[in-house]
Amino acid sequence: MTKYELEILRIINESHDHPTVDEVYERLKEKYPGVVKATCYNNLNKLSEEGLVRRVVTEKGGDRFDRTLRHDHLLCSKCGKISDVFLSDISSSIEKELGQHIESYDLKINWVCPECREKGIVSP
Repeated sequence: MTKYELEILRIINESHDHPTVDEVYERLKEKYPGVVKATCYNNLNKLSEEGLVRRVVTEKGGDRFDRTLRHDHLLCSKCGKISDVFLSDISSSIEKELGQHIESYDLKINWVCPECREKGIVSP
């Protein structure tokens, strides 16, 4: 594993804010000022493909990256904020319904976060 891969993996694993590629790149530049954005993209793609980081695909704000610890996500449909939620694993229920083994699932629950609700931004 290259020094960039190791640092990106550390950034993701220590993060709880689901950073974008740009945010990971800015954090990576703090340690390696000469790094180029393509290096960040390439290493995030590689780490994601290898299952070492989790890509969270969102409709607002582009892909986010997360640690691989088993959990699900709440996505605010107004501001795009992503929050972790730790629900019971439903793999066995899905497999029972399908009658087949599944590799994994990605549960994203759309809602309006407390901050948006407080501002009066609610769903119709």
